[in-house]
Amino acid sequence: MAGAAPADEDGSPKKTKQGGFKTMPFILANEVCDRFATAGFNANMITYLTQQLHLPLVEASNLLTNFMGTAAFTPVFGAIIADSYAGRFWTIAAGGALYQLGMLGLVVSALATALRPPPCVAAALSTPACQRANGGQLAVLYLSLLFTALGSGGIRPCVVAFGADQFGVGGRRPGGEQKWSFFNFYFFTMGLAVLLALTVVVYIQENVGWGWGFGIPAIAMFVSVLSFVVGYPLYVRVKPGGSPFVRLVQVVAAAIKKRKEAMPEDAGMLYQNKELDAPIAADGRLLHTNQLRFLDRAAIVTTTDAVDSGDEPDLWRLATVHRVEELKSIVRMLPLWAASITLIAAASHNFTFAIQQSRTMDRRLTPRFEIPPASMIIFTTLTMLVSLSLYDRVFVPLARRYTSRQAGISYFQRMGAGLAVSVLGVLAGALVEGKRRRAAAEHGLLDSPGTTVPISVFWLVPQYALHGVSDALSTVAHMEFLYDQSPESMRSSSAALFWVAGSLGNYLGTLLVTVVQSASGGEWLQDNINRGRLDYYYWLVTLLMALNLAYYIACFHFYTLKSFDVEGNGAQRRQDDGEGQSRSAERETELDAGQL
Repeated sequence: MAGAAPADEDGSPKKTKQGGFKTMPFILANEVCDRFATAGFNANMITYLTQQLHLPLVEASNLLTNFMGTAAFTPVFGAIIADSYAGRFWTIAAGGALYQLGMLGLVVSALATALRPPPCVAAALSTPACQRANGGQLAVLYLSLLFTALGSGGIRPCVVAFGADQFGVGGRRPGGEQKWSFFNFYFFTMGLAVLLALTVVVYIQENVGWGWGFGIPAIAMFVSVLSFVVGYPLYVRVKPGGSPFVRLVQVVAAAIKKRKEAMPEDAGMLYQNKELDAPIAADGRLLHTNQLRFLDRAAIVTTTDAVDSGDEPDLWRLATVHRVEELKSIVRMLPLWAASITLIAAASHNFTFAIQQSRTMDRRLTPRFEIPPASMIIFTTLTMLVSLSLYDRVFVPLARRYTSRQAGISYFQRMGAGLAVSVLGVLAGALVEGKRRRAAAEHGLLDSPGTTVPISVFWLVPQYALHGVSDALSTVAHMEFLYDQSPESMRSSSAALFWVAGSLGNYLGTLLVTVVQSASGGEWLQDNINRGRLDYYYWLVTLLMALNLAYYIACFHFYTLKSFDVEGNGAQRRQDDGEGQSRSAERETELDAGQL
């Protein structure tokens, strides 16, 4: 890999040098347009479901979180396709095309009156009579959402890893020493796109119409796919190394078959095969660790294993140490990864209940201009952007003086800080909702959900802002963690874990809402939130987030970083086997961009 031009997905050498910063305009143009389209589509969907399709609030909230959960789970399949067969480039391109089809379906449904229920009819009572969308109209919506979910499955697990691929390992390609800054830059750029969507697109949806409101994101998605494909000749396109999931299953199968074999006292006696592992170990072969030792049995060489004949061994019976350690790496990551699921569940209410809160509050900036409810999410995005800038330009240089880490602090510490801030964000939501509901009661508006409660919508800013700080810390660190600690041949699959956490988090949010709705007899979460007790729901989520933070700290204490042998450089990344992460800070001060 070093000293040679990067290979294409078919293994052929390139005539010109690919990768580096010259690919960023194409990749980021793709991602900016994609994220702009996705944010413009998702941010105000709760309003479309409740006001255009006339679905009840809880049903609309669950539909939206279920869709977001499904869209976040499909990256698993996209990652398998990318890592095993198609490579990241073609998977991203195909995903963009599918997403485009889904967006076009939404545009048609918003423009065709036959695909939406008729407008609400004014009634003598304060609440107008509304006809709910019928099965056929919802079927068009579901089909469109399905295509966007499938498209997300191709884009999301690959694009960050594809961008990081352009910088290589340890500076072997231009800009390699800046790989971890790339993650901050990536999320900052995406934040700008979301900011634009939350202002322009949401305003158009609220004040111009849903045809243009969905049409503009659809146009952006077309530009996204086109810009990405245009950069084809410049990209480093890493050849897929075969199905990583098959290799993991092979290790488990071999370990079970040899469960009765005696473990050698010297781990050096376990099976190694540099040539066999070369296609999946360009960064270096993973070194043996003493955790999960049952899996080491897969690498025990017995008399029935023909390893001296020169033929490839039966991989369902004998695995190399590198392949065993691939599985160990994934298993070790899962407990820490799981901590992000509750974080996503807690943040999901910003796209549902918090928007309904803001709709009842005084949103006037001037006597003639009101902030659209969904645009309140702008404060999360703005805070995230400011936090990312301050983190990269102020905090990291300052922290570097004390920690000697190029990245300032480890991504483990960054994730933990983000989880702690998220607890404060939900706590702020509980306090503000209690204040909003008291104001509604004081002014006799408990039974008038359509009347503006005389309390400024800017009381919601602290909870949105705290979630933005949490995103800047935990979201970026979570992606860094998954990219860095995963086996190199499974980086798309590991990036998919980032989105699977989002999927499970949204499903958890749906489950939590359903359980609360049932347990409270429908009292806490109502269409008329003035009569409901949304503040009680927020207090419950605050407690769950505090418990989740304690769980993360416990998992962090026992985590062990992966280590590998870098061939040709005479360098090894090794740590004392079995030693907990909390005691490994000193020996891991080199955990930064240039070392992994």
